[in-house]
Amino acid sequence: MPYYKRIRELREDHDLTQKEVADFLNMKQPQYFRYENGNRDIPTDILIALAKFYNVSTDYILGLKNNEEYL
Repeated sequence: MPYYKRIRELREDHDLTQKEVADFLNMKQPQYFRYENGNRDIPTDILIALAKFYNVSTDYILGLKNNEEYL
């Protein structure tokens, strides 16, 4: 599964809006929207922040592992 589908799935599983996640990441919602839709590559610092936020590994977000392994 591509990372952009994974971050959307994680957000929806946590009942969060794109705006709420964008606020956590200190960015505007349209910028986060582009990451979640695969229109832009996700920067490493944002990837790490999302992994910590959702308490999953970066490998899980990137689709390198299929189970939610904790950091």
